[in-house]
Amino acid sequence: MARPYPVITVNEKAARSLRAGHPWVYGAETTGPDAPYQNGDIVDVVTQKGRWMGAGFINDNSKIRVRLISRNTNDRFDEAFWRRRLQHALEYRRTVMGPDFSTSRLIFGEADFFPGLTVDLFGDILVTEVLSMGMEKVKHILYPHLVDLLAGYGVKVRALYERNEAALRAKEGIPQEKGFYDLPGLATDLDGHVIITENNIKYDVDYINGQKTGFFLDQKYNRRAAAALAPGKRVLDCFTHTGAFAMNCAMAGAEHVTAVDISKDAVELTRRNAELNGLTNMDAIQADVFDLLTDMAKEKKSPYDYIILDPPAFTKSGATVKNAFRGYKEINLKAMKLLPRGGYLATCSCSHFMTAPLFCQMLREAAADAAVSLRQIEDRRQSPDHPILWGVPETEYLKFYLFQVV
Repeated sequence: MARPYPVITVNEKAARSLRAGHPWVYGAETTGPDAPYQNGDIVDVVTQKGRWMGAGFINDNSKIRVRLISRNTNDRFDEAFWRRRLQHALEYRRTVMGPDFSTSRLIFGEADFFPGLTVDLFGDILVTEVLSMGMEKVKHILYPHLVDLLAGYGVKVRALYERNEAALRAKEGIPQEKGFYDLPGLATDLDGHVIITENNIKYDVDYINGQKTGFFLDQKYNRRAAAALAPGKRVLDCFTHTGAFAMNCAMAGAEHVTAVDISKDAVELTRRNAELNGLTNMDAIQADVFDLLTDMAKEKKSPYDYIILDPPAFTKSGATVKNAFRGYKEINLKAMKLLPRGGYLATCSCSHFMTAPLFCQMLREAAADAAVSLRQIEDRRQSPDHPILWGVPETEYLKFYLFQVV
């Protein structure tokens, strides 16, 4: 039976990438389609020899012209297909997250075969981000089914909030916006705050004005691993954001934790979260981490025997990787110099472009310059609700290491 979709042809370079499992096709690698279409429509993708490679969303506004959503010739992209695809994603989270399901990432873009879509669940609040034209055109189908499926898991969604502010939307030809999505039975007039619990710690999540969707769920189990080293330690948590690493360490029995962030709002939120949990063995200060570590290094004395480095992404493109390498090396070198022999270091990068081999090279150079050795305790990645899809390197972005400095 003939398929009802326009056909786009890709060159051999794109075909090799698709065969290796990558779902993106760039504009320079294509010809066609062979029939009229609109941006955001579904097209079939074939090789120059006519071999069918999959179907995906097309968008001439984007450098990524086609984003595959299926490699199954039997798929018909109706409501039943999208509901089934959503259910697969939810079943995966139920399996890998267990009791942490109610505070987790439900949809992680390409890793769940929803290109450009992010969905986070904060208790009874859904927060979404749409970064592709194709997902924008089908979200009206996805959202009601998602709410209905969650009800089957005992989660009664109170509201759905869209965080569609990223500049990438403009490059896709879709407007930047944010706000409550109006669905029957869901609220559209909430204050944007919800209390969640992660690792037995409560957080006030600001899903309207907080960074990204309001809270970084990907470090959930890394925070737990970091906390296991904290009992009795004097901890410096750098780039604290909402105070998550700091509070995990304080709750685990650290002697004292100092949380640092350059943002006044982040420091105030950390203090509120500490009060929410009744933590008295920590404080939060506003400072530039680079300056703070430099000043401490000048004193050649540090009150800390455990330093945590969780910086924002220093690079969001391949063009700035060298500068990012220098930034990561600077903070890690200073932390290694500040720690006493036998002290502990937690360090990470959340940039896909700062690959694991490159990050390890940076750590080796920093350790050599600091004249210390690193005894590795753990090498970790993002939590499994942010799955890494082999063949799609962009889904592997978070590197997290625990070391003893010896």
